[in-house]
Amino acid sequence: MKNKISETNDRRDFLKTSAILTGGALLGSIPLAGAYASGSDTIKIALIGCGGRGTGAAFQALSTKYNLKLVAMADAFPDKLDKCYKALLAKYGAEKVSVPDDKKFVGFDGYKQAIAEADVVLLATPPGFRPSHFAEAVKQNKQIFMEKPVATDSPGIRSVLATAEEAKRKKLNVVVGLQRHYQKNYIELMDRVHQGDIGEVISGQVYWNSGGVWVNPRQANQTEMEHQMRNWYYFNWLCGDHIVEQHVHNIDVANWVKNKYPVSAYGAGGRFLRNGKEHGEIYDNHSVEFVYDDGTIISSQCRHFTGGANRVDESFQGTKGKVYFDSNNKGKIWDHKGKVLVNYDGKNDANPYQTEHDELFAAITANEYKFADAENAAKSTMTAIMGRYATYSGDIIKWDDALNSPISLFPERLAWDAMPKVLPDANGNYPFAIPGVTKVI
Repeated sequence: MKNKISETNDRRDFLKTSAILTGGALLGSIPLAGAYASGSDTIKIALIGCGGRGTGAAFQALSTKYNLKLVAMADAFPDKLDKCYKALLAKYGAEKVSVPDDKKFVGFDGYKQAIAEADVVLLATPPGFRPSHFAEAVKQNKQIFMEKPVATDSPGIRSVLATAEEAKRKKLNVVVGLQRHYQKNYIELMDRVHQGDIGEVISGQVYWNSGGVWVNPRQANQTEMEHQMRNWYYFNWLCGDHIVEQHVHNIDVANWVKNKYPVSAYGAGGRFLRNGKEHGEIYDNHSVEFVYDDGTIISSQCRHFTGGANRVDESFQGTKGKVYFDSNNKGKIWDHKGKVLVNYDGKNDANPYQTEHDELFAAITANEYKFADAENAAKSTMTAIMGRYATYSGDIIKWDDALNSPISLFPERLAWDAMPKVLPDANGNYPFAIPGVTKVI
């Protein structure tokens, strides 16, 4: 949910963030922790993670109307950092992109040094690193934009939830890239749903069915750690599987509609088409039923099949009507007789990826505390992880059991010669979950 503090009472009661500020009032001119730490009127930003999404996030931050300067960058790989830096410099020039070589940090620990240089940090590495990077940014009192999802396993979620509470205590703005919460058609239609236009929501369907994403096959002389890092989408410690990495958007909309999180999940999935050694350990399809405490069942589908019908949207049925959300700035509300109550077509609406940065930096510039997105992002990510637990195991997975699972996917050590926990066999094939056999929690 777009957890804007001033809107807590009418949109986010179930997130319990109203305890942050009485009545959801803004802090106004009260100084924020981490804001303008240098005493300058220029907001210094650091980019952590210089791949495609990190580059996009930096473009969007620097495209706001506010006085920003990129002063530090960090990535595990020097080639990714260099490519990102050159693209940003070509677009914005040295006035807005001022990152000398000694502020370009490469390796697993470079994020700590980059964070120290900035007022605001953009966290956009593969999501397995998000819990530790988020914790360090809050420890250093920085304002934060971080990409979704925010973890890949239960220990990571618990870490993010604890850090979210610390960010609230310190009054640090945190915006998360679940950009539908910053998208006008979602906001307006969701308000109508919460006002009762379709009655009580009793069922729904959410989809991310697509042809899949890139593959980076193994290269000669790569260590196992480098191969998995370069091909991060196909390893759960880094990605969480596509039910977490992509489908979290649609699952989060289901939670937003219900104003709560599910109590259990049950589903199935597998590897039908994308099942080669280059596809690591993840599934290419997941179908899950999420059950809420009032008995509502939301059906979830995501798949990576080429040649099939693609679908990325959300529909919900209520006692008085139904609603359809389309990420292409469209949507409808009907009653049960077929009468269209709302036909939203926002062809000229702002890009939500840009809006989330516009709103974050507007708040920081005004010295306001307005955004606390991390708690909801963690719980919606946990919902997606619970779905993965259900499809991998074939079991009915309960929320509390999933959240409290002690199983960590993260390697014991981060180094180029270190070994991740999942390794290929002699033929280069990776083990993957088998329902009825695999135990996930």
